[in-house]
Amino acid sequence: MCEDRRVVRQGAEGVSHDSTLADLQAAFPDQVVEHPQGLDFTVVVLPDRLRELFLHLRDKAKLNYLSNLTVVDRPERFEVVYHLYSTIEPGPVFVVKVYLPDRESAHVPSAVPVWQSAYYQEREAFDMFGVVFDGHPGLTRLLLWEGFPGHPLRKDFVNRTYSFDEMGQTLPPEDQR
Repeated sequence: MCEDRRVVRQGAEGVSHDSTLADLQAAFPDQVVEHPQGLDFTVVVLPDRLRELFLHLRDKAKLNYLSNLTVVDRPERFEVVYHLYSTIEPGPVFVVKVYLPDRESAHVPSAVPVWQSAYYQEREAFDMFGVVFDGHPGLTRLLLWEGFPGHPLRKDFVNRTYSFDEMGQTLPPEDQR
């Protein structure tokens, strides 16, 4: 299966990620900082002109669908990872990564103005990791309640048990449980 994906990347009609990389490097010469080799086509970019870069990928490279957005918690930084596809032309996934070295004040431009599918994914990433998506139209917690202390998928999160009383609920008496 892995070899099939590589063959598709190298020989598919339609989206050419190699030409997309060359186009990105020409249009954003200071933004593409790394191109790790692997099965998926990946570029690492700076957050400075991220929204402009996303518009370029959507409009010029026809990567019109953001299927997945996630955050990776590394000891030295957060990585925000975007998986992009074209529903117009065949081709494999195009992965964009943004490194955020300031873990305590992690900000990145929102992708919602470019891909509506980012709306709930950015809210979840904010809720679980604390990454702020600047310009998001409704950036609030998605899974946890407002006032929850911290972001539970961060590696530095202190895991503790929360009582029902802290959540505004009460337990039934012992003999009724």
